[in-house]
Amino acid sequence: MRRRGFTIPELLLVVLIIGLITSAGTGLYVGTFRSMQVKKAALDFLLTARYARIMALERQTQCTLELDMVNQAFLLTTLRWDEANQEMTLEMVRDLYCKPVQFEGEVQFEAADVAPGVWETGNSGEGSETITFSANGTAQEAVVQIGNGKTHYTISIDAPTGRAKMYFGTAENVKVTTTDLDMER
Repeated sequence: MRRRGFTIPELLLVVLIIGLITSAGTGLYVGTFRSMQVKKAALDFLLTARYARIMALERQTQCTLELDMVNQAFLLTTLRWDEANQEMTLEMVRDLYCKPVQFEGEVQFEAADVAPGVWETGNSGEGSETITFSANGTAQEAVVQIGNGKTHYTISIDAPTGRAKMYFGTAENVKVTTTDLDMER
């Protein structure tokens, strides 16, 4: 009786097929992971902008969202009365709900269009943008695009209301419209 088994070419073909399936799955995982990094960064930015509006209203003071375009990071600052020196000081907000954020991987600010404001915005230098939220609920109008070259999210901040909204896609697809406060409810 003749024994039947697998030949070397058959075994190599099976190993090759398993390798192809594994590499395809790994590629899909890496792409999904990078997309999730962009979404997380955009959500962090959206929540920080919303927190800045709430903080400005509650504390009745100016809050500034500072975008560091060089280091791909952002943070929230606010004015605080320093009793010891009897003066207003700029303080970085770092609490349970808000902290400075540094983008991970290939995530970056791809575009930032911030309307000029009438507020003092601190020391925004080259490679940085600031979005100021005032105590009356208004803010500087802004459209910020965050992405990695393939996946893009755009956050818009409405000037009259200071509200922030997030959209999937590039900034050119986001239409900034004038808000009629008489029609809002």
